[in-house]
Amino acid sequence: MCVDEFGPLSIQPFSGCGWYPKSRPDRLPATYRRTHGVRHLFAALDLKADKLYGHVSSSKKHQDILRFLKELRRRYHRSERLYVVLDNFSPHKHRTVTEWAAENNVELVFTPTQASWLNRIECHFAPLRSFVLRGSHYPNHEALATAIRSYLRWRNKHSRHARLLREQKKIKVV
Repeated sequence: MCVDEFGPLSIQPFSGCGWYPKSRPDRLPATYRRTHGVRHLFAALDLKADKLYGHVSSSKKHQDILRFLKELRRRYHRSERLYVVLDNFSPHKHRTVTEWAAENNVELVFTPTQASWLNRIECHFAPLRSFVLRGSHYPNHEALATAIRSYLRWRNKHSRHARLLREQKKIKVV
């Protein structure tokens, strides 16, 4: 599993591209206020199944990371050892997180400092930004979280890995 945070996600207009009527294009406001606060997306990539999982949270504390790791742990049998790749963000190394991981058959693997690009989840944040945030102006955080969840469902349904497996089943080896 590869785990990382994406954000902060704020309710603000994001510029994009598109076709607009000549007379009255849909313009984004020049300024915005963060009256709604910010949210953070905790995301995980299951390398074996090529599935993305996510949870939107209002903070990035060690309690939130622990809650997300517990959620991931419930998806797999207790006997299966989980290897979770993380960056060196200090809440990932918090005592309660590391103790829980040791007790629950989870090994935390940290990327080297200044090398977060080694975490395979990072390359999935650009499409998320492109498909969910670009050209958007969500009214509230719930609408943004709903859009993120629907993108994750769409991506898991249309993952390249699943298509390749289906194609390989069609081809009969003689």
